[in-house]
Amino acid sequence: MHNSLAGYALGVSLFCLLTVPAFAQSDQANGIEEIVVTAQKRAESLQNTPISIAAFNERDLENRGISGLTDLRATVPALQLTPFPNNAASTQIFMRGVGLSDDQITQDGGVAVYMDGIYVARSQGLAMEVSDLERIEVLRGPQGTLYGRNATGGAINFITRKPELSTFGFKGQATLGNFDTRQFKGAINVPLGDTIAVRLSYANQQQDGFVDNPGTIVKRWGDEDRQAMRADVLWQPVGDFSVRYSYDRSIIHDTPAYVALSTLYPNQTPRPGAGSSLVRDVVPNDIVSQGHGLIGEWTVSEAFTLRSITGYRKLDNFQNQDYLTGATGPQPLQKNSSHALQDQWSEELQIVGDAMGGMLKYVGGFYFFTEGGSNFSNSYSPPTRTRSFTYATIRNRSYALFGQATLTPEWLDRRLHVTVGLRQSWDQREATLQRQTQVNDGPIVDVPGLGDGNRKFNDLSPSFILAFDATPDVNLYAKVVKGYKSGGFNIRASSIDRFNQGFAPETLWSYEAGLKSQWLDNRLRFNIAGFVSKYDDIQINVQSDPNNIRITDVLNAGSATVTGMEMDITLAPVRELRFTANYAYLHSKYDEIIDATGKNIASTYRFTNAPKHTLALDLTYDLPPTPIGEFSANVNYTAQSKKYTNSTINNGSYIVGDYGLLNARLTLAQIPGLKGTRISAWGRNLADKQYYLMQFNIGRPGAIFGEPRTYGVDLGVEF
Repeated sequence: MHNSLAGYALGVSLFCLLTVPAFAQSDQANGIEEIVVTAQKRAESLQNTPISIAAFNERDLENRGISGLTDLRATVPALQLTPFPNNAASTQIFMRGVGLSDDQITQDGGVAVYMDGIYVARSQGLAMEVSDLERIEVLRGPQGTLYGRNATGGAINFITRKPELSTFGFKGQATLGNFDTRQFKGAINVPLGDTIAVRLSYANQQQDGFVDNPGTIVKRWGDEDRQAMRADVLWQPVGDFSVRYSYDRSIIHDTPAYVALSTLYPNQTPRPGAGSSLVRDVVPNDIVSQGHGLIGEWTVSEAFTLRSITGYRKLDNFQNQDYLTGATGPQPLQKNSSHALQDQWSEELQIVGDAMGGMLKYVGGFYFFTEGGSNFSNSYSPPTRTRSFTYATIRNRSYALFGQATLTPEWLDRRLHVTVGLRQSWDQREATLQRQTQVNDGPIVDVPGLGDGNRKFNDLSPSFILAFDATPDVNLYAKVVKGYKSGGFNIRASSIDRFNQGFAPETLWSYEAGLKSQWLDNRLRFNIAGFVSKYDDIQINVQSDPNNIRITDVLNAGSATVTGMEMDITLAPVRELRFTANYAYLHSKYDEIIDATGKNIASTYRFTNAPKHTLALDLTYDLPPTPIGEFSANVNYTAQSKKYTNSTINNGSYIVGDYGLLNARLTLAQIPGLKGTRISAWGRNLADKQYYLMQFNIGRPGAIFGEPRTYGVDLGVEF
């Protein structure tokens, strides 16, 4: 399939370029809508930002049914979102082959997630549904200067709608679908005088899983039971000063995803409809993620702005999983449960300004982050009649100074832009570990030794960008940027000494060149970026005990090269029609991994969650008005080539094969007599494709399947 994906992308680009003369005289008013992003801490056009970005405005989010992180799955090429085996509501995030395949509280991911500028440290609970999003920005590649908090792979920004002064409004949507899908999303904006406004939003999502559980307690595997609520208050006593406070809370009571005994690639096990009647005592997960945000902004002058972003977040996460009960015998191969508590404080002070008559634009600031938490886990392996108990704590602190300046000299008609950025980071990570075991229901015994790790790291990450406006609509850029991810500790280490030793940071240098362009009176947008990333001191999980997959060591054992290309095309020949094609190519290869004997074993390792080809096609067409209203149709198709899900081939070729998914939505709006009402019929995975979301080693190959065909109806009201 990888050849066909490359062919699709080439054909799309050739089609768009060859059809240029056909629309050359079109009206500018019918062109492509401009998207304003804040990727560089200031509002600017997507086309003028020298970063490879996938951005979704409100209409995009509605057409594609995106309301949270996991809905971005397969819609952004080079971004991979897969569930963790222990808890499908927690998400593995990989971008350009960089991410984290474990969900330990002592380790950080390589892709940073932000909510209104506040860093969300823990992946548990990131399946939160946010009911009132204004925009999502996906920044591809390391963001070493302005997003230095563990963003070697990239950053994902969720931007919510601000309260609006002097305007009352309501927006709500109810959904019914198969698998007993019931969803409600609503938001209300209430002005309180001329200087204060409040925005309240709520979302409730219920959906039955597609695998029945004839065992005890839960009726199905993979049920979704989620709520999210948010309160947002804006105080703006004068036009140049504002304070915004927000509180959000997400509650997730999903039942565990079903793990099926599976065959290895190129074979694939059929998607199951039911598990084993031998399953006992599987209970729903219980996740509560909440946070406070306080954003103060003072526009001192048109050329100088001060901003403060304060955040506090708290997580209470219980998760559990039963592995392969009834598939390999009457007992599960393994049962795991864990309970994690975590909270974090962060503060970011920013100065954003212009100088020298607009020739110099700058951003600078200070960042502080502190985090504490604990995790208790219980793992039971009936085949060996062994139960393991682990208790770990963390205390992390991080400081950073950052700055970035862009100079646009007078010569060349101000078409040349030179940007230099720098971030100095200091990290301190502390962790403790206690272990106990129980064999044959005997006494619980302490494992000798107490883990007590304390390490400090620091890093200087520069960035250099050279941009040139070839024409008002064609922009070229080249950039060099360093990404940094702090070191940490490994709860599943083979010994206490290994735990105390911890592991060091990993770094990534990215060399990127890109083109951002608009053609045909803004009816064709063509953006492309190519990059080479040199990855050093990679934190690699190595299975230390062949008889126990939970025992792994994390080593700074690797160097690698990742090369790739990302292409985004938008075509709007007439106002009623919009077509987008997004494609990414990725080639990732370990150059060196040194084992304990000094031997280079890189040939036995593969990058995980890094498919060579990914593609997303989207077509939206507004049909001519009818007596009952105006119809709008959206069809989108996403596809990816095969990818590895296990880093070492010595443990088997764990590969998710290539697959494509077809989705569609038909919306009726502007209904006579029902102002602000819209009705949508939608379907996802219309071809009912059977595919693995994830396959992994649990002593035997286990797999989590993607959803079958789903469909439903939305009823929305807005005024």
